[in-house]
Amino acid sequence: MKSDRLLSILLLLQTRGLVPATALAERLEVSVRTIYRDVEALSAAGVPVYAERGRHGGITLLPGYRTDVTGLTEDESRALFVLAAQGAHTALGLDRALGSALRKIMAALPEPHRPAAELTSRRVLVDPERWLTRPGPAVDLDVLNTAVFTDRRLGLRYRRSVTSEPRDYLLDPYGLVAKAGIWYLVADKEGEPRIFRVDRVVSATVLDEPVRRRPGLELAALWQSLRSRMSDRPPGAVVTARIHRDRLDLLLRMYGGLLTGDPVPEDGDSEWSRIELGFDILPAVRALLAFGDGVEVLSPPAAREELIRTAAAVTSLYAAS
Repeated sequence: MKSDRLLSILLLLQTRGLVPATALAERLEVSVRTIYRDVEALSAAGVPVYAERGRHGGITLLPGYRTDVTGLTEDESRALFVLAAQGAHTALGLDRALGSALRKIMAALPEPHRPAAELTSRRVLVDPERWLTRPGPAVDLDVLNTAVFTDRRLGLRYRRSVTSEPRDYLLDPYGLVAKAGIWYLVADKEGEPRIFRVDRVVSATVLDEPVRRRPGLELAALWQSLRSRMSDRPPGAVVTARIHRDRLDLLLRMYGGLLTGDPVPEDGDSEWSRIELGFDILPAVRALLAFGDGVEVLSPPAAREELIRTAAAVTSLYAAS
C-alpha cells in the first residue's frame, strides 16, 4: 500500500540520513520514478523532504526533523512481541534493555492493538535450543562485541575442535550470528571469510588497528554465502539403511538433517522403511549403532564393515570384563 511505503521512506530517511533514490527503490521494490512521486506526496503533506542532485546526492530530510510514528497495524504490533532467540539478548546483556523497550512500545501502541500484542507475548514462545542437546558452556561476548561495534581488528586464540591445540588468528570481524542456540563470529582471515564458534574461543583481544573489511560486504550476505557453502558441500559418505518404524521418529529428531530424501516404506512391509543419509566421513556411521537392531545399514559395504568392527570391539570389551 502507498501509505505503508510513504511511512517506510520516512523511517529510512530518519534513520539513515541521505539515501540515493535508487537505494530506496531497490529496498521498497518499486521504480525510481515511484520514489520521486512518493517524495512529492510527503512534501505536500508537510514533511520537509528534498532531493540533492549530483554524484553523491539522494533523498534526505531537513536536518533536525524528527517524527514519532506510532501508527502500527495490529499484525505489526503482534510481530514486535514474537522475539526469536531470547537467549541472544541474555548473551549480549540486553535483557533489561529489551524489557524496557517493549514497555515503551506497548505504551506507544494504539489502544485497540495492545491486547493482541500482550496476548501474543504470553501465547507464543520461541526456544532456539535444539532437542537432545546439552547446554553449552557460558559464552562471554564482551570482547568480540567490542571489536564488532568499534570496527577494530581482533586477535583470537581459538580451538578448531574440542580436542585440538589452540592457535592464534588475526581477524577482521564482520559481526556475530546466533544460530540454533550457538554463537558464531564471522570474520575475514587474510581476506578470506571464516566462521568461528564462540564457545571454542580461548581468549580474544581487541587491537588498536582499524578493521579491514572488504568493501561492499555486509554480515547478512556473507553469512548466507558461508552457510550455503556448508550446506551444499557433498557428504563424504552416503549410506542406505532400513529402519523400523519404532525408531524412525527418534532418528528424524536426531539426524533428520542428514537425510537426502524422505523415508520410503518397503514393499509389502509397513514395519520397515528405506532411508539414505549423508555423513561427513564414513566412521560417523557408528552413530547408527545407538538404534540397535532397529536400523540395518545396507550399503556401501565399507559402512557395514565399519559397524561390524565397532560392534565386535564393544562386544570384546564387555566380554573381557
